[in-house]
Amino acid sequence: MTGKPPTVVDLAWGGPPSLDNSTPSFGEASPPSLDNSRPSVGEARALTFSVTTHQSSFILDGHAAAGPSPVEALAAALAGCMSIDVIDILTKGRHTVRALRAHLSAERAPSEPRRFVRASLHITIEGEVAASAVERAIALSREKYCSVWHSMRQDIELSTSYELRA
Repeated sequence: MTGKPPTVVDLAWGGPPSLDNSTPSFGEASPPSLDNSRPSVGEARALTFSVTTHQSSFILDGHAAAGPSPVEALAAALAGCMSIDVIDILTKGRHTVRALRAHLSAERAPSEPRRFVRASLHITIEGEVAASAVERAIALSREKYCSVWHSMRQDIELSTSYELRA
């Protein structure tokens, strides 16, 4: 198969929390100070993973205290993928875009595996861009280019909207 090279992601778990709450393995810092509504440092570290890709690293946290949870990361990946596509399509079409903001809100199933069942993505674009160009860019992202969307279950309801600001 030709095309892009495989995506490779490495995860490392520092092990269960120690009694002295010492720094986790792999050189990670302990999670930031947590308030009473969050898990304790030991509980937070219990589900904290160091994630490394070919060019970056971040913390993935099952409690969403020291970094995004896996589901938050998936939501960010979907919003990011579609936003990148929209900017790429508009700038290649020589439209003057000064800024783009995206807001994704997703609902999850009430029982395990609590997957996404519906999501709403709202994109705000600042610049001199025709509505028809934005509609086309969003449609192309959804129907052809967004690999994150096409990697997800297609029975998820995805609604998109946009706003233009001159």
